[in-house]
Amino acid sequence: VAWPLLAATFDPVHLGHLRVAWEAAEALDAEVRLLPARAPPHRPQPIASAEARVALLRAALAGQDRLGLDLRELARPGPSYSVDTLTELRAEQGTQRPLLLLLGQDAFAGLPTWRRWMQLFQLAHIVVLTRPASLPIWPDSLQQQWRKRAVTEPAALRATPAGAVFNLRVSALEISASQVRALLAAGREPRYLLPDALLADAALLAPYRASAR
Repeated sequence: VAWPLLAATFDPVHLGHLRVAWEAAEALDAEVRLLPARAPPHRPQPIASAEARVALLRAALAGQDRLGLDLRELARPGPSYSVDTLTELRAEQGTQRPLLLLLGQDAFAGLPTWRRWMQLFQLAHIVVLTRPASLPIWPDSLQQQWRKRAVTEPAALRATPAGAVFNLRVSALEISASQVRALLAAGREPRYLLPDALLADAALLAPYRASAR
């Protein structure tokens, strides 16, 4: 069984995250694990604490069975490098289980700037979550890897443990965590951008309202 991971700060988790994760779970026929980062090396530090973000994720994921939670990066001190996470997961899951790293197209375009980025292909497949009508621009080094590794069917990702790149079309929900944070900081309601469970408990979103004070 494949092991797909979607890493983000989830600061906070929103319907854009959840919808693409759900579509990936359906397309890949596997439970997608959401992987919150403690200290993302390529982004500003999260507003909410790790504990607060986990509480939001647990509330958002309640009552369904296609999406799970993996907290290993929160348990590890220092920056959250994908190569370290996948190395740990590969040692844990063995050499034959397919590992799948799900990346948005912008994140994939920046892959050559990541720590030991070529090693990622030795550890996992990469699934690029592509929005309709988008035209990503990739550096030459990444285009070379794409031509070498691209597969066209999800079944190919289950046949080998690592090394392929698969393009998965997902819904284009234009929702961002920064948009949600700005609404909350302004005292506005981010309804229909977040799961209802997050709006039902005021304490869950309190860190973002407090950040405006």
